[in-house]
Amino acid sequence: MPDIIHLLPDSVANQIAAGEVIQRPASAVKELLENSIDSGADEIKLVIKDAGKVLIQVIDSGCGMSETDARMCFERHATSKINSADDLFAIKTLGFRGEALASMAAIAQLEMKTKKVEEELGTCIIVEGSNVKSQELCACQDGTSISIKNLFYNVPARRKFLKSNTTELRHIIEEFQRVSLVNPEIKFSFYNENRQLFLLIKSNLKQRIVALLGTSYNNRLVPVEQKSDIVNISGFIGKPEFARKTRGEQYFFVNGRFIKHPYLNHAVDNAFRELIPTDAYPTYFIYFSIDPKEIDINIHPTKTEINFQNNQVIYAMLSSAIKQSLGKFNIAPSLDFDSDPSVGISFTSKNTNAQPPSIKIDPSYNPFETKVTGWENLYTRATGKEIINKETLDIPASTLEVSGEKGEDDEAIENGVVFQLHNKYIITNVRSGLLVIDQHRAHERILFEEFINTLEKGKGMSQQQLFPSTIQFSAGDTEILVSVMDELKILGFDIEEFGKNSFIVNGTPADLNNTSAKDVLENIIENFKKNLQDINTDKKVNLARSMAVNMAIGYGKKLEQQELTSLIDRLFACKVPNVSPDGKPIVRILSIYELDQMF
Repeated sequence: MPDIIHLLPDSVANQIAAGEVIQRPASAVKELLENSIDSGADEIKLVIKDAGKVLIQVIDSGCGMSETDARMCFERHATSKINSADDLFAIKTLGFRGEALASMAAIAQLEMKTKKVEEELGTCIIVEGSNVKSQELCACQDGTSISIKNLFYNVPARRKFLKSNTTELRHIIEEFQRVSLVNPEIKFSFYNENRQLFLLIKSNLKQRIVALLGTSYNNRLVPVEQKSDIVNISGFIGKPEFARKTRGEQYFFVNGRFIKHPYLNHAVDNAFRELIPTDAYPTYFIYFSIDPKEIDINIHPTKTEINFQNNQVIYAMLSSAIKQSLGKFNIAPSLDFDSDPSVGISFTSKNTNAQPPSIKIDPSYNPFETKVTGWENLYTRATGKEIINKETLDIPASTLEVSGEKGEDDEAIENGVVFQLHNKYIITNVRSGLLVIDQHRAHERILFEEFINTLEKGKGMSQQQLFPSTIQFSAGDTEILVSVMDELKILGFDIEEFGKNSFIVNGTPADLNNTSAKDVLENIIENFKKNLQDINTDKKVNLARSMAVNMAIGYGKKLEQQELTSLIDRLFACKVPNVSPDGKPIVRILSIYELDQMF
């Protein structure tokens, strides 16, 4: 039997490595930017076309490479950052694995021009699919320029799994922000489709944050600083009143490298406890400076996950540092001394005679009498049919048969047969038991179908604001908002761009009521960040779902009898009244049998 184990060709090995290191265009952007920083560049330019699928170009003013180094950098595990295994535990540079350029060259058409400051001519090298097509001397500026063209051109299966341009561009912007946030001493510029998204001059850290995320952050940030023999902590946290309803700007950096660390994230959340609502998220930009021997950053190909030797100590120090900053700047929860009118105490004159309480008795009350409901007519009013669409409810038809006679629904409602439980559920009795409706999900389904109909018809109602508001977003969020601008206008938003990453809201959908336009728009953007919109997902459905979930009646909202009736009517006029847009149940039947079993 012949031997079956053999070495893989370099081209195949490089493609396997590329699957770990280069997962999408943003991964290539991250690696190239980090290499430019390691080169000592004080100016870096990023150029993107077609969300990085056609072109990713990074130009830097770094040290450049010699002719030999230019060729060697495309070999696997070729690096200038480490020489021995011991160096892995004292890493102070970013791109140390020696896999990135080899991985990119394996799955793209790559051109690099590089020149050292002391040399007159530079080197131009072209690589396609790990094969060096040419290498020759050329005239070029000091530093390095790398162009990655047609990413995954020879791996069509990988290219097929890339998301929409909006999603991929957002990931690129996020990587750009992570790198530029930790290097404010470097000038960065970012061009997308020949349009400048960012121009970041050399500055201090706070100025860099404001330049990236908008001038509104100038008054939102509180400095954090804590020094010790174990770790130095610095950076900024957002004031509690500016906490967002979605996970917004949350960044950890260790020794100049962006990391993800859920354990430390919990430390920040713990420090903000009782200062922000449970459904809100704080903003933070936290920088750790620690001895490289105390951490291991070689546990993940993208180097975004690390291990600390003293996790618990750092957790405690971080939580303490944030609490100190909140206290130092007088940011603390305030006591609410406003009285609740529902528990108010009235005072009477001492000369007033006290009246004994009176008790009213209904002699005709019979606790064993069967109440009559007008539920069948309620359904008939909603749908125009004798009974509602029983098939779409997935509830046996018999359970929807109501006790009593037709024509009594108005009187039944007045007598309180349809009522709210804990301002969360709508309840009424049917022949087989109790019918329970989740009021938030019911309204969410109603709004979702109305928004879908509006988007299909192409015209919605807009309510003009007396005082237009200005909203500012980050560059990444701005790109997402611009991509759905036409659909937002159909739904009733009257929005126009106002300067860089800013928008003026002149009007909102008529159903928005008291819901903040900024909150709704931020949640719409967050849904796109969760990749709800990929190549195969309908953008209109995604938008309608996001609008509905944020504008629906919340739990705890007390509804008047007329509102309860209207909500039920509108729900059972829907095409799919039994489930919310995300597939959760809206209607439940608690049968007589189940009630009997309880007793």
